Amino acid sequence: MSRPAIDAATLERLLEEIARQILEHGPESLSQWGCSSVCVELCPDRVNDVVQAGACRIGVHRPDLAKVGGVASYIDHTLLKPEATAAEIDKLCADALQHRFASVCVNGSWVRRCAEIVGGSGVAVCSVIGFPLGAMATEVKAYEARRAIEDGACEIDMVMNIGALKSGDADFVRRDIAAVADTCHRLGARLKVILETALLTDREKEIACEQAKLAGADFVKTSTGFSKGGATAADVALMRRIVGPTMGVKASGGIRDAKDAQTMIAAGASRIGASASVAIATGGKGAGAY
Repeated sequence: MSRPAIDAATLERLLEEIARQILEHGPESLSQWGCSSVCVELCPDRVNDVVQAGACRIGVHRPDLAKVGGVASYIDHTLLKPEATAAEIDKLCADALQHRFASVCVNGSWVRRCAEIVGGSGVAVCSVIGFPLGAMATEVKAYEARRAIEDGACEIDMVMNIGALKSGDADFVRRDIAAVADTCHRLGARLKVILETALLTDREKEIACEQAKLAGADFVKTSTGFSKGGATAADVALMRRIVGPTMGVKASGGIRDAKDAQTMIAAGASRIGASASVAIATGGKGAGAY
């Protein structure tokens, strides 16, 4: 006998009830349904409770800043300069814990140290791959991603092969991204693809977004912060239009204060990459360089 179909509204109510029961009755309630994936309102404390209860995936709608603690919850607190010291990395993590940033974003050699500091806090560890040029072999990018995830990263920011895109080889771009996306998803991490928009025409930006979406990436991202330009509201809006409402869009490069961040969010950004994160969160103004 076939099971009766469940309409979308009923299914959503069931998922909401499961989430409510977990939050009210604790981790042991999860075993009643045998499920490992639920959808809850994006509030850091509530989401953390569900993750601690055993959820392996969280469904997210675009959050209301007033509900999740302001612009800080959008920010990947970033330190990628080659001369970064251990003390500066430790300070990066301390700032992220204090202000409840979404993640710390660091080069691969610092991932394990960051994971040890912020582990269990709700602050994620993000690492960059193929950075900052994107011109490495696909296999190297996939290995670099795997190593970062094994060291504790749960988000990966990969630089697209910009030269391949500008050569018109969209198929290669898609395969390059797909290889890293597959590595990330098999190991439970999310992939953001850096387009380096300052080097692209608008049509190239559209193609890059289309290929990233087809390849299974979770986000598209504007910039490395190491090229000739950073994020613009126009680029963020273009990227959001192409990828639609379900993928993430990360604005990065040159975002120095809360006004800049709010402009990007209004244009469609769901994540902000910045080194001036503390200034953004506290109403000041920072240098904005990685």
